[in-house]
Amino acid sequence: MITNTLHSIFTLAAVALFAALISLPAHAESEDFGDYQVHWSVLPSTFLTPETAKANNLQRSKGIGIVNIAIMQKNESGILKPVTGQVEGKASNDIQQVKFLAFRRIQEGDSVYFIAQYQYSSGELMTFNVTARPSGHSQDLPVRFAHTLFSD
Repeated sequence: MITNTLHSIFTLAAVALFAALISLPAHAESEDFGDYQVHWSVLPSTFLTPETAKANNLQRSKGIGIVNIAIMQKNESGILKPVTGQVEGKASNDIQQVKFLAFRRIQEGDSVYFIAQYQYSSGELMTFNVTARPSGHSQDLPVRFAHTLFSD
């Protein structure tokens, strides 16, 4: 009886862990700017469910990637909270073809993030140059990162 109960608990824990791992973005990082942090992730649009894509007016298709940027501010307790602001940027491939990114703000409850879509070829290394500016903050927060997506 105890063996069956333990087996059930371990099975549920394994299923929960697997679900958490597959829900992680394809690539997520951040850069610290003192009281602010800029977080980013890059993923193929096909990772979105059709319902999520439709709800956020995003095209879900092979060869279309999504860049997700969040501006976070540390409060007095050191806890990060999302803040609004402006985000702009561009992506370039290895032969320096530049694609400007049209970011738009999405707010869901307390979460605020900025999404842009771009076209890519499978296996193409893209370099992103993004500038975030939190509302009420005069200094730009520039980040540069590279990522390669593969079509599924």
